[in-house]
Amino acid sequence: MAKRTPVKKTSKTVMKTVAQKKAKPGASPSSLLARDFLKQLMTLQSDDELRKIQRYFKSGEGQYGEGDKFIGVRMGQLFALAKTFMDMEPTEIEKLLENPIHEARAGAVSIMDFQARSKKISASRRKALYDLYIDRHDCINNWDLVDRSAPYVVGGYLHDKPREVLYKLARSKNMWERRTAIVSTFFFIRQGDVDDTFKIAEMLLRDKEDLVQKATGGWLRAAGGKAPARLFQFLDKYASTMPRTTLRYATERLDKKRREHYLSLAKL
Repeated sequence: MAKRTPVKKTSKTVMKTVAQKKAKPGASPSSLLARDFLKQLMTLQSDDELRKIQRYFKSGEGQYGEGDKFIGVRMGQLFALAKTFMDMEPTEIEKLLENPIHEARAGAVSIMDFQARSKKISASRRKALYDLYIDRHDCINNWDLVDRSAPYVVGGYLHDKPREVLYKLARSKNMWERRTAIVSTFFFIRQGDVDDTFKIAEMLLRDKEDLVQKATGGWLRAAGGKAPARLFQFLDKYASTMPRTTLRYATERLDKKRREHYLSLAKL
């Protein structure tokens, strides 16, 4: 009998298999456990992916992600897994946040994001997710974790509430909390509300951290898409004093002549 040729699994095949193996349809939130998520996560580990991640994230001594532990899981596979656990209770999500493995924490914030985006989410659950994010910000300690969850978990909760907490975060000594302050305003920007973005960006203009500068510039750019005149006014006032990184990101979508004008004003 002829030998059967092994079928090579593509990334799409693996992701489909992951989705099929995970939480059963109709599984109750109480049955969606952090330990089960972790077991499934470990099966997705790839040495090739780990090498890519280690080049992408700066986790060496003295770098922003120093000490962060990666196992090597593709983000697409991670998100597919998180989606099957999207009804997980906050108490179980917190267990994932506390895990030293970066991909476990990325799974936690992805689950939080999926819940926060849901039109069926209750007011009490939305608040619980927001409280979890703020209370355990010590575990949300890399740029991808902030960017994955802050817009809807924090911004989505605060869109119809007082936003003083964002200004407190903007004054924090912790760079990830400062990044949360500006990134959370993405939800407001989508609603056409850019006031807080410009105010918080103004607070962060002297920030020394590259990853805060990039976020500030990127969110100024996004706000400018909704309110170009506000962006021009902001740049007229601060282009000559803001970090060049922030300015480059903020002017990325301006016409060539206008962008060159503002870049020529930048401090060296």
